[in-house]
Amino acid sequence: MDAAVQTQPATADPARVMQERRRTWLVIAGVALVIIAIVTFLWWWLYASNYQSTDDAYVAGDLVGVMSQVTGTVVAIGADETDRVQAGQELVKLDGTDERLALTAAEQQLARTVRQVRTVFANRGQGRAVVGQRRADLDRALADFNRRKNLAATGAVSAEELGHARDAVNEARDALTAAQKTLAGSAALVGRTSVADNPDVQAAATAVENAWLNLQRTSVRAPVSGYVARRSVQLGERIVPGTPLLAVVPLERVRVEANFKEVQLKHMRIGQPVKVVSDMYGGKTEFKGRVAGLGLGTGAAFALLPAQNATGNWIKVVQRVPVRIALDAEELRKHPLRIGLSTVATVDVRDDSGVQLARTPPEQPVLTTSAYDIDAKEIMTRIAQIVSDNTRDGGATTAE
Repeated sequence: MDAAVQTQPATADPARVMQERRRTWLVIAGVALVIIAIVTFLWWWLYASNYQSTDDAYVAGDLVGVMSQVTGTVVAIGADETDRVQAGQELVKLDGTDERLALTAAEQQLARTVRQVRTVFANRGQGRAVVGQRRADLDRALADFNRRKNLAATGAVSAEELGHARDAVNEARDALTAAQKTLAGSAALVGRTSVADNPDVQAAATAVENAWLNLQRTSVRAPVSGYVARRSVQLGERIVPGTPLLAVVPLERVRVEANFKEVQLKHMRIGQPVKVVSDMYGGKTEFKGRVAGLGLGTGAAFALLPAQNATGNWIKVVQRVPVRIALDAEELRKHPLRIGLSTVATVDVRDDSGVQLARTPPEQPVLTTSAYDIDAKEIMTRIAQIVSDNTRDGGATTAE
C-alpha cells in the first residue's frame, strides 16, 4: 500500500501555479516599463529637450499693393491673376486725355510767364533811362536856379522869376524820386536773377513738370517682381488715387510664422536653425530656415478684441507667441510655397547663446522699389526749349 502511494505522481496546486505566472508577468511588465522609461528619458535628453516643434505654423509673405497715383479711367490691364510680372512692368493703363490737355495748358502758361517776366526786365531798363533823364532835368533846373539867384542880387531877375526857378527845382527833384522808386520796384520784381531763374518762371516750369508727371503716372507699374494676386480692377472702371487695384506677391520672400507655446520659448534664440515641413510637399521635402525674430506679444494680446480675463470663472490657457522663420531662397525656387499653407516647424535650441531681441536696426531696407522713379530729362529739356524760344527777341512761341 505504501509503495503504491509513493509511485503515484504528485498533483501541483493550481493557485500556486497561477501565482507564479502572475509574478513572472509582473516582473516582465516591470522590466518593460523600466526599459520604456529609460528609452523615453534618453529620447527626451538626447533629442526632445534640444528641439521645439509646432504644427501651428503657416506660410506668410508680402502682399505688395498696387494703387494709382492719379484719377483716371482704366483702358488696359497688363496682367491677370497668377501671372509673373517684373518690377517696372505696366500693369494698368489709364486714359491720359485730361493729363495731356493739362500739360499743354501748363506749357502755354509757362510761355506767357516768360514773356511777362521779359516785360518786367524791359521795364527795368526803361526805368534806368527815365531815372537818368530825371536826374539831368534836376541838374538843369538847379543850374537855372543858381544862375537866377546870383542875378537876383543885382536886380536883373525878379523875385517871381526866381520863385519859378525854385519850383522847377522841386518838381525835378520829385520827378527824380518817383522815377527812382519805380526803378526800385522793377528791380525788386526781378532781383538778381535772369529770365530763366525768375521765381515766376520757375513756378510755371514746376507746373509743367507736375503735369508731365501726372501724364506718366497714368501708366501704373509693378513696384516689385512677383506674381499677381487679388486683382480687383476692371476695364472701364473709374479709379481715384489710393484705390487698391491688385497685389504683387514676391514668392522668393515668403517666410513661416510659427506659433509656439510660451513654455517652448525659454531657450529659443534668433539665428537658431529650423527644419520646416510643408503639408503641400510632404515629409520628404524639408526646408532649412533660421529664426529671424520672436514676436513681441501673444496672439491674444495683438488680437482685434483682446481677451478680458478679469472674470470669476477664469481658466488659464497656455498662450502662443509668433516666431518668424526665414527660409532659404534656393530651396524656395526649387519648391515654391504659397501664402497660408500649413507647415510643421522644428527649432534646434541646443545653442541658446544668441539673443531673443535684435540689438541693432537693419542695415538695408526690407523692401525697396525704383518703379516710381521717373527720368525727368525729357520734360526738363522741353521746359528749357520753351523758355529759350520765348526769351529771344522775335522768337516763336512753340507752346502756344
